[in-house]
Amino acid sequence: MVKKETSNIYPNAPQWHESLCSAVEKSIHRKMVEQADFEFLSNAVFSRTHELISATTFKRFWGKIQADYAPSARTVNALAQFLGYPDFDSFCQNQNDDTPPSNPVLGEHIDVDKDIDVDDEITLYWAPDRVCHIRYTGNCEFVVTKSEKTRLQPGDTFSCNVFINGEQLYLKDLVQDGRPPVNYICGMKGGIRYELQKHS
Repeated sequence: MVKKETSNIYPNAPQWHESLCSAVEKSIHRKMVEQADFEFLSNAVFSRTHELISATTFKRFWGKIQADYAPSARTVNALAQFLGYPDFDSFCQNQNDDTPPSNPVLGEHIDVDKDIDVDDEITLYWAPDRVCHIRYTGNCEFVVTKSEKTRLQPGDTFSCNVFINGEQLYLKDLVQDGRPPVNYICGMKGGIRYELQKHS
């Protein structure tokens, strides 16, 4: 469940708000404009930091929708951690320093909006010995076609905006056997690996 934002913000956040937005956009190689951009960021931040922050919260942070309160410390900390800093204070302190953050932001990854087409297939691997084959059906939605040693079964559907090698994978609105949608995480230990097969 996505936690509700609070009004608890670090005092220096407004000063570095634009810098933080710019750094995030640079790290993911996309401007934050459309709903899909904020969904992508929500999934990418979760994969990196394990903080689940909604696309709506990020739209508020980027000024795309009206905010009735200041961003929370939780939001700015998650974005700073996504960039490889321990927290937002560290991000602010390092703005005048040429020292890069400690972690790469996004390793090898698939941006669903940009990198794949309908009927492309992805094979996912994660420990221990899990294998899952999925097919892209459009609109950031996938269907499971085959699975080995996982709870995911052929015919299951879910949505996802980004796959990052070595990171946990967050499946949104997983539907199994007609049951209500749930969220699901693959690769809790060590993340996932993927292989993309383009549809000819």
